[in-house]
Amino acid sequence: MIQNILDHKGDRVITALPTQTVKDAADTMREHGIAALVVKGGNTVIGMISERDIVNAISRSGAAALSMLVSEIASHDIVAVTPYDSLKRAMRLMTNHRVRHLPVMSDSRLVGIVSIGDVVKLRLADLEVETNVLRDVYIAAR
Repeated sequence: MIQNILDHKGDRVITALPTQTVKDAADTMREHGIAALVVKGGNTVIGMISERDIVNAISRSGAAALSMLVSEIASHDIVAVTPYDSLKRAMRLMTNHRVRHLPVMSDSRLVGIVSIGDVVKLRLADLEVETNVLRDVYIAAR
């Protein structure tokens, strides 16, 4: 469940304002060692800006992209999960929508963010537990 990820990593989400420059957003990502920011206007999530969005903007507009507003290049089609969604649902959404970050929403309120790395880490932990259980069953049955 997505809540398991939030329980481990916390619910802190670094955000950007739609009126910030792309350079400011890139600086924020670098400072925090993250690859995406949730774009918020007031308490409303209005999009996401990722490294991919910045690279695409620079490819199209050159250095001028750094002076553009976050709202001009952010993805506004928000794909989100809830804390009670399954890991499988998050993986399916990430795959189908080709995104690496999903905001976690509860009652229209931003309560966290999960990355593909978070999802893979939890899935690997689940597989390790399953492997240990199967090994124990196998040994007990011998």
